[in-house]
Amino acid sequence: MPRWSVVLPYYNETGYLRPTLESLFAQELRAFRLILVDNASTDGSGDLARQIAGEHADIETLHLHESRPGKVNALQRGLAAVATDFVAFCDADTFYPHHYLRRCDELFASTDAVAVMAMDLPADHEGPAARRKRAKVMAVSRILSRQTHTGGFGQSFRTEVLRKAGGFTADIWPFVLEDHEIMQRVFKHGRSIYAPDLWCVPSNRRKDRTGVGWTTAEQLLYHLTPFVLKDWFFYHFLARRFAARALDNTKLRQKSWV
Repeated sequence: MPRWSVVLPYYNETGYLRPTLESLFAQELRAFRLILVDNASTDGSGDLARQIAGEHADIETLHLHESRPGKVNALQRGLAAVATDFVAFCDADTFYPHHYLRRCDELFASTDAVAVMAMDLPADHEGPAARRKRAKVMAVSRILSRQTHTGGFGQSFRTEVLRKAGGFTADIWPFVLEDHEIMQRVFKHGRSIYAPDLWCVPSNRRKDRTGVGWTTAEQLLYHLTPFVLKDWFFYHFLARRFAARALDNTKLRQKSWV
């Protein structure tokens, strides 16, 4: 039994699946199980995923289908199939360097962290912009240590802790921003950790996220709200505002770049 599972949900991702999956199949840490969750794609993504996985038979790949629309439901379906000590969640439009899983494994082995977070860098991951991003994330994550500074494209967990926290479920959080909300519950069980050499490169296809996320004022309040009041922030303040704007987790399926 491998120590790691990688869960990757996807919906209509034929334009991005191959480079993402090839980067995962090229990982230096080979002992992992790949769990692909097709969230009812209509563009042939499921067939493409099976074709690519068939080219890499040395990695065990499980293909799942989740008919309930929305990323939270796909994440829940994927987590239910995890039987390993550690789980990494990946996005279908993101490049993961060869050392990604190995570095996650090393950080869990050398710390008591319950979550390991990867920062998002531009394609030129050694350029000036990337260096600035590394420095910023490392500094801010130390100062605001019980907040989230990365997205769902780069989150990994001790599986037992993630399940203790309730996992992904629309019963608790049916909205977008599930990557930040899940960490609010995980932080009650331990700390997260960042490292300057743990990174990935998400696509920049959605340059404007104002229609599928929080406002600048909401994000600022998130940073200013102390941890003891973060439940109020998410489940009373932000939930009501997201409901009023119809920002349930299916909103991300409205892809303005198509």
